[in-house]
Amino acid sequence: MIILMDLLKQTKQLCSAYGIKPIRSRGQNFLIKEEIYDKIVAASDLIKDDIVLEVGPGLGFLTAKLAKIAKRVVAVELDDKLAEILTIGLKAQKVNNVEVVNRNILDFGFLILDLNLKSAFQNLKYKIVANLPYNITSVFLRKFLSADEKPSMMVLMLQKEVAERICASAGDMSLLAVSVQFYADAGIISYVPKENFWPRPEVDSAIVKLVARSKKYEVEEKKLFQLVKIGFSARRKMLKNNLAAGFRISNMEAENRIINAGFSQNCRAQELAVEDWLKLLPYFIEKT
Repeated sequence: MIILMDLLKQTKQLCSAYGIKPIRSRGQNFLIKEEIYDKIVAASDLIKDDIVLEVGPGLGFLTAKLAKIAKRVVAVELDDKLAEILTIGLKAQKVNNVEVVNRNILDFGFLILDLNLKSAFQNLKYKIVANLPYNITSVFLRKFLSADEKPSMMVLMLQKEVAERICASAGDMSLLAVSVQFYADAGIISYVPKENFWPRPEVDSAIVKLVARSKKYEVEEKKLFQLVKIGFSARRKMLKNNLAAGFRISNMEAENRIINAGFSQNCRAQELAVEDWLKLLPYFIEKT
């Protein structure tokens, strides 16, 4: 395995040797602190039978650590050169339980079709560990959390602001927070200042842990998120105003429904947790 002594030096040497110039648009800011890699691995609660889907493995420092514990690591890397470096490095280290896939992670279907992981994915036997490019965070979360083949856990390196939005509590909720917390329990494991990356990004990061809910909410997701999206349609307005406009009813009617559901007539969308939206749902959308 790689001996991580000076990750900054190793990172620069590898990039120089292979002619790699980190691309900002792809979120290529390499993590250069071993202790943070260790925090990510620890948060993943890996056991020897785990299948890990690693997104954006980069130069493979985290990949090597994951491979020491997990049964199998599927490392998906979009960049051709980085995928080549990772493949060469793992082969040199005689690591045989890592499969490098040079594809776009957002093209999720290929993982099931090409890698014979259908059984594992369908039974929530895989985990996602990712130093996620910031520009695909929302799309990535939506795709994997709403997929039939949801992971049992995700440990993600995210932009600090996004991490805090995802893990918010009632009073500071957002559409993103509700969307994530509907599927998983979310928490921030650790903050990671921008000085821990090369090149240094403009913002700080955070390690977020998402654990799939053991008991799913019995509700039609499409209808719930229709309500939530309408509720957050104009953040500065009271919830009754947004719902009145979205459902084409009077403000008084929207207010009465909100009160009947057990909430203040003057409440705002950001004050409601996932469970509150579930209580509100039958007052605005009929069951089929």
